[in-house]
Amino acid sequence: VLSSGFGVDPALRVDVFGELRLGDAFAGVSQVPGFHNDTRAFLFQGKRLSSADATERILQKLRNKKEFTVLATVKQETLNSGVILSIHRSEQRIYERVVEPPSMDFPEETSIWLGQRNSAHGLFKGVMQDVQLLVMPQGYISQCPDLNRTCPTCNDFHGLVQKIMELQDILAKTSSKLSKAEEKMNGLDRCYCERTCSVKGVLYREDESWTDGCKNCTCSVRPISCVPPVCPPDSAPAYVPGRCCQECQRELNLMDTYCCNNFFLGAIFFFFLCCHLRLFTAGSATFCYLPGHDFCAEGHCCAEHSECISLETGPRCRCRDGFRSLRDDEAYCEDIDECAEGRHYCRENTVCVNTPGSFMCICHAGYIRIDDYSCTEHNECASGQHSCDENALCFNTVGGHSCSCKPGYTGNGTICKALCDGLCQNGGTCVSPDTCICQQGFTGKRCETDIDECSSGFVECDSRATCINLPGWYHCECRDGYHDNGMFSANGESCEDIDECGTGRNSCANDTVCFNLEGGYDCRCPHGKNCTGDCIHDNKVKHNGQIWVLENDRCSVCSCQSGLVMCRRMVCDCDNPTVDLFCCPECDPRHSSQCLHQNGLLAYSTGASWVESCQQCQCLQGEVDCWPLSCPPVDCEFTLIPEGECCPRCVTDPCQADTIRNDITKTCTDEHGLVRFSGSSWIKHGTECTLCQCKNGHVCCSVDPMCL
Repeated sequence: VLSSGFGVDPALRVDVFGELRLGDAFAGVSQVPGFHNDTRAFLFQGKRLSSADATERILQKLRNKKEFTVLATVKQETLNSGVILSIHRSEQRIYERVVEPPSMDFPEETSIWLGQRNSAHGLFKGVMQDVQLLVMPQGYISQCPDLNRTCPTCNDFHGLVQKIMELQDILAKTSSKLSKAEEKMNGLDRCYCERTCSVKGVLYREDESWTDGCKNCTCSVRPISCVPPVCPPDSAPAYVPGRCCQECQRELNLMDTYCCNNFFLGAIFFFFLCCHLRLFTAGSATFCYLPGHDFCAEGHCCAEHSECISLETGPRCRCRDGFRSLRDDEAYCEDIDECAEGRHYCRENTVCVNTPGSFMCICHAGYIRIDDYSCTEHNECASGQHSCDENALCFNTVGGHSCSCKPGYTGNGTICKALCDGLCQNGGTCVSPDTCICQQGFTGKRCETDIDECSSGFVECDSRATCINLPGWYHCECRDGYHDNGMFSANGESCEDIDECGTGRNSCANDTVCFNLEGGYDCRCPHGKNCTGDCIHDNKVKHNGQIWVLENDRCSVCSCQSGLVMCRRMVCDCDNPTVDLFCCPECDPRHSSQCLHQNGLLAYSTGASWVESCQQCQCLQGEVDCWPLSCPPVDCEFTLIPEGECCPRCVTDPCQADTIRNDITKTCTDEHGLVRFSGSSWIKHGTECTLCQCKNGHVCCSVDPMCL
């Protein structure tokens, strides 16, 4: 519903009803009470109307202006697709509903049509009120006087308000999460997180130093730089257990250090005596042997990355592979960075990573290992480790792969959809090349054929009803002379006889008497009278046997037969060269009267109809007109529109239903024990993103994706 403008300069407003002077006399248009208090509206009954004088007056106000806005309050009849207002020049459309900005330099012979598309089609049925044209920039703002922004309609404004409310709800939830996060951060700020190091079970504070063998540690290891000591004549530099650098020691202590004397008591005496005699009697070229003895097992001075080896003359330290000595006895060693020093064997397609005592050759992304030092290209296509769609071809490339949809499919390779030549019609789904799965009620290779359930014998309607085939389905419609009693049964059992005589819905002349019959009536002549057999139609007398064309529908022919009026549509014979193309548009062979399908691949002749996006569409002299597809009535508590279909179906699971008949007597109990009415929703306790809803006594919960 579009309301009229407020606070607009009258000079900028064109009152279409006032210009047409609808209050005077127009066939098919009558005045009715308006939608507001003490207002008037006009009921359009699908009749053609136009006024050349009014057209010129309106066009004079519109010419050479930059834009205009149409305001109207309408209540359109169900399934009527009539046009509210259109501006045409002959068959060339200038303005109709919402199109690209029209040319305001209206040429001669331009017509304005109210309640119809042109002289032939788009007749509006329903009520209009306050139809006006505002010749001003952004005139639509006047529909929403309190709105300080641009909007097409008030209905869109209400949609914006709803979106803003949803965004405010999301903002509130996000603010709540942010507040909780800030509380946690404030708690962490009050807590002093001291950095510490744990070494061999001992905890050291940040910047605290300690000595680990020959290493000074402060959470990072750096070797000590030693300066050789200058010793007096009776001593010499020697390594002392527990110290990193050499210190001056007397010769006896030097012997103790060299021999380590930590082993068996008998060996101590023998080895100490032997070594003592060696150094002081035999000189440096004399050696003392203890063959087969494991000096390392008795204890040694080798650190973490150094290993002890037993020689016949005593223990000795040696750096492990991948480490270098920090001092000349190799008791302390440091790691060698083979990667930084270029001492590795990693080949192409790898990157060297240093490890304690060694290194690793890591393969580049998209490559697989051949051996410890080499990698080769990984064939994701052969191994199946690719991202291509099942209907795509995988091509291996250097360091990766590429995808391309197979013939008959379209997409980026990661996602491929089947491609059907001409596409699937009437809501059908293309599942593989040139293969369509049709919606219920359609068949054919392209789902182009509607299944006529009536002619196939699939439907059996009541005798008082007739089967009417519709696109995709059917229904049993009451025959002439019957109407539905309000129960709307599927097979027409709810159809009952109309008393044409009692309701005055008969055509009997004054000299006959109306007798109601089952499904009709009869005009009987009283006994002893000579009746004419004439008929009364539209308050006019039609003689018995007379045939005439309806004034408001030249495509219908009526006749009077013994008081009864019978009308029928003109039969279209496209082979007849004199066929009336107005009544039989499907016989029009001109290309200008054809229409293009929404997919841009199919052309339809005028009068042809099809289904697209759950709408019934028809080609009318080169223009496509669509209206919502009518669906069969469903009498059930829970309904669902399946994906790819247009009409609802009954379901038993309320949590699957997208539409329910809310019964306030059927309540639910939430986790707190609170009673919830059907249709109400709430956030489940203890969660932030679980939304629950009461559906006629059933609790249905799901995760709200807007919350995540």
